Amino acid sequence: MTSAGFNVTSSLTLVGFSSLSGHSSLLFFVFLLLYLFVLFSDSLVIYIICSQRALHRPMFAFVASFLLNSLTASTLIYPKLLSDLLLSGAGLVQVSRTLCLCQGFFVSSLGGASFFLLSAMAFDRYLSICHPMHYAVLVTPAKVVLMLLLCWMLPAILVGVSTLLASRLPICRAQLDRAYCEINSIMTLSCGGAAAQLSGIYILLIVTATVFLPAAFMLFSYARILFICLRRSRSFSNKALQTCLPHLLVFFNYSIGVYLDLMLRRLQSNRESDSTLITSMLILVPTLLNPVVYGLKLKEVFTHVKRLLSCRRDS
Repeated sequence: MTSAGFNVTSSLTLVGFSSLSGHSSLLFFVFLLLYLFVLFSDSLVIYIICSQRALHRPMFAFVASFLLNSLTASTLIYPKLLSDLLLSGAGLVQVSRTLCLCQGFFVSSLGGASFFLLSAMAFDRYLSICHPMHYAVLVTPAKVVLMLLLCWMLPAILVGVSTLLASRLPICRAQLDRAYCEINSIMTLSCGGAAAQLSGIYILLIVTATVFLPAAFMLFSYARILFICLRRSRSFSNKALQTCLPHLLVFFNYSIGVYLDLMLRRLQSNRESDSTLITSMLILVPTLLNPVVYGLKLKEVFTHVKRLLSCRRDS
């Protein structure tokens, strides 16, 4: 402690799954299976999209980028969880503040990029369905690359500023009620004051810019698509809505997880260790469903998945 009364320690403590300390082996096995499933299924769909020339279209480029984003985020979380469970059981885990900030930066920026990528898919579907005659001109390969770069760079810049702010805040607590690090939770450890209030306002702006605004844009785009479909033939409407359904399922999957996570933060249950497991699963579960949705609901991808798996089985 300094004379100002705050902790300047360079390490933090993750609560992890301390309420389940007697089941660390089971947790390790479950998270290992989850990570292997995510690794295999995401990689399979990405490989199919990259290897099949028929799928080299803007929509599938966004899908592959979204799954790559999800796979990267999972790789930043699962191996660290597995390592902590293996070395420390389900108890408290010591982590340096610098390492925690690094993990928090990548997890938070990739989370924001997920919503930006979903909004880019919605925009692509809107142009394809509502403006088919101009689609090839409006959505060129160069513009797709530009949109992908913006989807990753904008959240990284916004979260990078908040990470810098979090690194400069004095902390009065060193225990983080999470199984992994993310920027908003790190800021809750601060001692308060004007700097902490400013950082809290900035975090609120980031959440608005990376979650709520892209979500509103997606809802507007799909509402316009639905309006167009209601005025067209049934066959056109069925085909259009079929291509939009996987994106909507993934969008609602992510949105529900983020909403429940924010609500749990606000409630701040006294059973912090139990809520740690719940909030962790709210972030991890969506990564399991993404490849399943895109692998099964996108007909073009599912056809190649069946063909590839049947060839492996026959050989």
